[in-house]
Amino acid sequence: MTILVTEQGPVHYETFGRGRPVLLLHGWLGSWALWRNTIEILGKEFRTYALDFWGFGERTSGGDRAVNFSVDNFMIQVNEFMNRLGIVKAPLVGHSMGGTVSLGAAIRYPERVVKVIVVGSPVVGSSLNLILKASGYKGFASVIWTTPALLRLFLRGYSYFMAKDGRRLGDMITADVSKITVDSFFESIGTLRQTDLRPRLNEINMPVLGIYGKHDIIVNPNQGTVLKQYAPQSKIAWFEGSNHFPMMDEPDRFHQTVGEFLNNG
Repeated sequence: MTILVTEQGPVHYETFGRGRPVLLLHGWLGSWALWRNTIEILGKEFRTYALDFWGFGERTSGGDRAVNFSVDNFMIQVNEFMNRLGIVKAPLVGHSMGGTVSLGAAIRYPERVVKVIVVGSPVVGSSLNLILKASGYKGFASVIWTTPALLRLFLRGYSYFMAKDGRRLGDMITADVSKITVDSFFESIGTLRQTDLRPRLNEINMPVLGIYGKHDIIVNPNQGTVLKQYAPQSKIAWFEGSNHFPMMDEPDRFHQTVGEFLNNG
């Protein structure tokens, strides 16, 4: 476990490989663990960094002191993380919420971001499915948090609809959920639900790749079309055999696609 101390709280991250840096950002309810295979595969050519957003994943005993757990603050976290480690600029690879953060960071800190890869990410928060939208309301989130055992049971069952290997995904998600708080649960998805990047996507000048699973039930796959419309320079890769986790459903094609884009753009 590697911990980086920042003004807003500790940041846990894992790193692997040597070469040009690449940052990997997880989605809502997730952690760096999503990228276990990816950091090793990309690590053959790059120095990979998989970090936990404030309020998610591995945390020190002192807990998080982050002012908030909003999507905007996670963009700031990425910039601060790079500053602390002396990473001048790097590509950002983000899954789901992590991809939204990546696009936002590219708009806010264009000098820091070389390329962006988003995987099943919402450009517009209204593209989230109804369950995730409801989770953005504090009353609903609080009710869910009163019955953690039922939440974990639901997530295990729902995992079979989100990825081909539902058992593996269920184990990962329930482990990650056990480490978060109601505040990070509610505020992150609440701000993601309200996000709309369309008005500023035309400010992004660096190469962008969108990877979207055709059978995604978490984020409407039409977000790939939206990304292409508002960021015309972007490329879209449709994964016909994938749901919300292409890195799990079609791992070979996923890692080949990501590697080629990082090398060639």
